[in-house]
Amino acid sequence: MKDSKIKQSWAEPYKIKMVELLKMTTKKQRLKAIKEAGNNTFLLHSEDVYIDLLTDSGTNAMSDVQWSALMLGDEAYAGSKSYYKLEAAIKKYYGYKYIIPTHQGRAAENILSKILIKKGDVIPGNMYFTTTRLHQELAGGIFTDIIIDEAHDPYSEHLFKGNVDIAKLDKVVKKYGAKKIPYISIATNVNMAGGQPISFANLKELRAYTSKLGIRIIHDMTRVAENAYFIQQREKGYGKKSIQSIVKEICSLTDGATMSAKKDALVNIGGFLATNEWDVFEEARNMVVVYEGLHTYGGLAGRDMEAIAIGIAESLDDNHQHARVGQVEYLGHKMMEFGIPIVKPIGGHGIFVDAKAFLPHLTQDQFPAQTLAAELYIDSGVRTMERGIVSAGRKANGENYYPKLELVRFTIPRRVYTQAHMDVIAESAAAVYERRKSIKGLKMVYEPKYLRFFQAKFETLK
Repeated sequence: MKDSKIKQSWAEPYKIKMVELLKMTTKKQRLKAIKEAGNNTFLLHSEDVYIDLLTDSGTNAMSDVQWSALMLGDEAYAGSKSYYKLEAAIKKYYGYKYIIPTHQGRAAENILSKILIKKGDVIPGNMYFTTTRLHQELAGGIFTDIIIDEAHDPYSEHLFKGNVDIAKLDKVVKKYGAKKIPYISIATNVNMAGGQPISFANLKELRAYTSKLGIRIIHDMTRVAENAYFIQQREKGYGKKSIQSIVKEICSLTDGATMSAKKDALVNIGGFLATNEWDVFEEARNMVVVYEGLHTYGGLAGRDMEAIAIGIAESLDDNHQHARVGQVEYLGHKMMEFGIPIVKPIGGHGIFVDAKAFLPHLTQDQFPAQTLAAELYIDSGVRTMERGIVSAGRKANGENYYPKLELVRFTIPRRVYTQAHMDVIAESAAAVYERRKSIKGLKMVYEPKYLRFFQAKFETLK
């Protein structure tokens, strides 16, 4: 009997046991809601949102095993056994020696930056992330981008757009000297590039380069499992390796990490700082008491640490990642069928629409990505977010950064929405695309001091 030529679809490796009812709104209600929110989707009330794609951070659905583990949380102030379970899981699956729990990833970034960065230091990285760069700057450092040029081109089909350009890094080292570089910040599955992975070959090349100069590599491992999936699918020699083994190999090439467990690890709150250096750990163990809590809970309840320990293991399951990325790819292909310009290749945690191409009649100073996010909400109640000039913020001299990528992020929470939801999202984007020429831009009428994309307000241009 011959093998069937019918292509088999992916399917979720779970079944639904509980549902959360959603509020359905009218267009009139949504127009009122977005106006009150100052055209900023972050300021919408969640109950007014139908399908929430604002972020995949803390919005994932936990498993029955994770929910049952909450009852096992040891809420002792000091020496919680839940901490030791978390520590054991991180050592087993990631391989780092020393662990400091934090309430989320940016807390780990804050502590790490205060420990390692001195005024005037330079921190090269494979594209900036908002909170990471801000913590580096507040500590007196200067971020510099060393990602390959293809990462700034939304239509480049490069399979590993998260790769470091070693030549760019070498120029930075020669200009400032290795002693001015406390570490290189490396994100797996680069968020701001559209969820794009770094290859194992590139990471090995980077490790060889930094080892000669004694420069650390600090790993932003928020979406490391998704990155491992892409290595498994795209990189020669890794097709038969498990995601679990690839993740541990990735971590072995770095000296420490910050982690927001609210993404890959499938929980609603939590993170950690990991290091292989005793001196860094010792200082972090002192500082976490000041900013978070005792080093054996670091701002987390025991039940949170229990859920993270299990979520780490679940995130490394091959079937889980196949379905997780498969859902994102399904949405991406639907959008491409409608002719919607998206970042290619399709990333790991969401679809990124090119707002410059979607709304070419708007200048970047008219905030095309912010505008598009507001219009999508008005059309269907789907909440997305801006990743462009608003997120990029301002330079020290007050001038705006003008990133090459002006994107709207459709971020897919893990294990939350169905394929039918993906259809609704794509159809809404297509409806807005049909009337794109009539869409007017925005002006900013309120700007907070830091991370303005969270709280800024806008008005529609006349």
